[in-house]
Amino acid sequence: MFPKKYNLILTSFVVSLVLMIAKFIAYYMTYSSAILTDALESIINVVASAFAFYAVYLASQPRDLNHPYGHGKIEFFSAGLEGVLIVLASVFIIFHASEGLINPEPLMDLKIGLLVISLGVIINYLLGQSLENEGNTQSSPTLIADGKHLKLDAISGLILVVAVILVILTKIYWIDSLASIIFAMYMAWNGIKIIRKSIGGLMDETNDEVLEKVVNILKNNKKNEWIDIHNMRIQEYGSDIHIDCHLTLPKYWNLEKVHETVHEFEEILEDKFPSNVEIFIHTDPCMPECCHYCKVENCPIRQSAQTTTIDWNKVNLSLNQKHFTESI
Repeated sequence: MFPKKYNLILTSFVVSLVLMIAKFIAYYMTYSSAILTDALESIINVVASAFAFYAVYLASQPRDLNHPYGHGKIEFFSAGLEGVLIVLASVFIIFHASEGLINPEPLMDLKIGLLVISLGVIINYLLGQSLENEGNTQSSPTLIADGKHLKLDAISGLILVVAVILVILTKIYWIDSLASIIFAMYMAWNGIKIIRKSIGGLMDETNDEVLEKVVNILKNNKKNEWIDIHNMRIQEYGSDIHIDCHLTLPKYWNLEKVHETVHEFEEILEDKFPSNVEIFIHTDPCMPECCHYCKVENCPIRQSAQTTTIDWNKVNLSLNQKHFTESI
């Protein structure tokens, strides 16, 4: 039995293949640029879904000697490839539709094409929403990108449905080409955004959404003995997350107590993420300068009273320094 994300990706591939064939048949019956636009977009859906299935499979493989952090980054590459295909298809569509805009030709059997595009709109949107929801649940860039792509295809179909209806009602055939060009530019912009996000993932760019989630988890589960957290860094390997941070603990604790606290810290974060979370914690002993924000009760080495509370936010926790300044 395949996991849910495999079933969704496989369904995306099969549905995209069937819709692609239907749309090309509709194009050869109508010679509509709008329908050709939708058909070309479906080619990308098929190729992207096939590679996405492989990417999700590879990302799920365990770490090995050659890939000590796992294979998850293939998901960012998969998403980037999908973005590139979207941009390339949009360029081809613009060139093709421009010819139709300059020399518009009568179109045939548009009602059949209208039916095919309308069915594609409904199917792609529902499937895309399912993929995106599952991708957000599992923090999978591949599923999110494939879902966004299918929803983009559904929006394109909706725009093209309107264009075809206008052509049927007005007999103004250049509307068909104009709608294709407008949507092709919208496609290109979305493709560029997908590429930008995938490059950010490959370059270990901080994901503010994930960072904010980690910070909120720590704030809501904060223990008095967690005197300070700093130098926190988060890396994403597809749906897997790697977290580094420095944790300041009372310096008079023995190693066993430190180990138990670190283990509890890790469990709190791991329980809040549906994907695999790997956490590396460097423990620091407290210093006299920490006393003014330390909340440990009955501390035998306290040199000054607690006078302030540090706001644990994504800026403070990411700084590579202890928080000695009382004004923070």
